[in-house]
Amino acid sequence: MSVVNKVICGIFLCFIFGIGVSNLVSKNMNFSEIENRVLSQMPQFTFDSFISGEFTDDFEVYLSDQFVWKKFWVGLNTDVERVTLKKENNGVFFGKEDYLLEGYDKPGEQLQKNINNILYFLNKAENITSYLMVAPTSVGIYNENLPLYAPSFSQKETLTYLEDQFNESIIYLDVYGVLLREKEEQIYFRTDHHWTSIGAYYAYEAAAKKMGFRPYRKDDFSVETVSNDFYGTLYSKASAYRIEPDEIEIFLPKFNLTYEVEYEVNDQSSNTLYEWDNLNKKDQYAVFLNGNHSLVKIKSSLHNGRKLVVIKDSYAHAFIPFLANHFEEIHVIDLRYYHLNIYEYLDTNEIDEVLFLYNLANFSQDKNMIWLKQ
Repeated sequence: MSVVNKVICGIFLCFIFGIGVSNLVSKNMNFSEIENRVLSQMPQFTFDSFISGEFTDDFEVYLSDQFVWKKFWVGLNTDVERVTLKKENNGVFFGKEDYLLEGYDKPGEQLQKNINNILYFLNKAENITSYLMVAPTSVGIYNENLPLYAPSFSQKETLTYLEDQFNESIIYLDVYGVLLREKEEQIYFRTDHHWTSIGAYYAYEAAAKKMGFRPYRKDDFSVETVSNDFYGTLYSKASAYRIEPDEIEIFLPKFNLTYEVEYEVNDQSSNTLYEWDNLNKKDQYAVFLNGNHSLVKIKSSLHNGRKLVVIKDSYAHAFIPFLANHFEEIHVIDLRYYHLNIYEYLDTNEIDEVLFLYNLANFSQDKNMIWLKQ
C-alpha cells in the first residue's frame, strides 16, 4: 500500500473512531427544538427484546435521534441534494424565492366524509347560523413557485367542488380570490404551512360582510414585528437549514377593547390573545392563542350579545384575534382534542353562530370531524 493510501486510510479510520467516541461521550438530548419533538432515549436491554428485534429497532431510532452533530450532517445532506438539483425533501418542495411548499394531493374519500359530517351538523343544529371558511395553503396561491413538473393538484378545483357540494346550506366564506389578489404581499410564511397575520387579515376582511360586521381597516391596528427568526414546520420537515427565517407580525388594535382568555384544560387565564413567551420557543407560531388547545373561551369587553363557536385547525389562530373585536364571546374548539357533545355545548352556552375554519389540505384529510356525529 502506498504512503498516500495509508494516510487516507488513517484519516478515514480516525474520523470513524472520532465519530464513535463522540457519540459515546456526548450527552443525550431530550428535545429537538429544530424538529419540535421529543427525541428517543437509550432503550433498556432485555434478552427477550433482543431476540424479538425490538431492542435493535429501538436502538437504531435512538442512534438516529442522538447522532452527534446531527443538524450539521442533515444540513449538509440537504445542501448536496439541492446542488444536485433535487426538487424536494420529505414531501416538501424547494420553491422559488426560498418558499418551501408542500404539494396538495388529489383528495380522496375523506374529503367527502368531512363534507357529509358538516352536512350532518347543519341538519342537527338547524337553528344555528353556520359559516364555512376553507383556506388554500401556500401552494394553492404560489403554484408558480413550485419546481418545474412538481406535482400538485388544483386547490381551486377542490374549493369550487366544496362550495357546490354545500349548495347554500351553509354561509360559504370564499377567501381564495382575495388571497390570490394580494399575493404580492407575504400572506404566507416561507418556512411554515400557515398564513401570516396579513394573510389572515385579508381573509377577515373578505368574510366580514357575510358574517354581519364591518371590518376594521389596517390603519386601525399597530402592526408590530415580534420575531425575525421564525422557522416553521416546513423548514423542520424539509431539513432546509440554509433558508433565511421568517418574520412574525402582530396586529394590535389602536381602539379600546379588552379580552379575557380561558384555556380550559390547564385552567389558565390571560388578558391577551397572544402568548409572548412562545416567541422564545421553536414553535413561535404558538404566540397566537398559545397554540393548540381542546377548548379556549374568549370574552371581549363588547356587549353586543353575539356568541360564536369556532371549530378549527391551527389556521384559525392568526384569524381569531381579528374576530374577537366583533363578538362578545368566542368559544374555540379543536376536534382533535375535544370529544364531548358539541350540540349540548352549544345549547348550554346559548350559542347560535358557528364557524368552521380549516386549511384545505387539512380539511381534505382530517378524520376528527366524525366527532360532529354524536
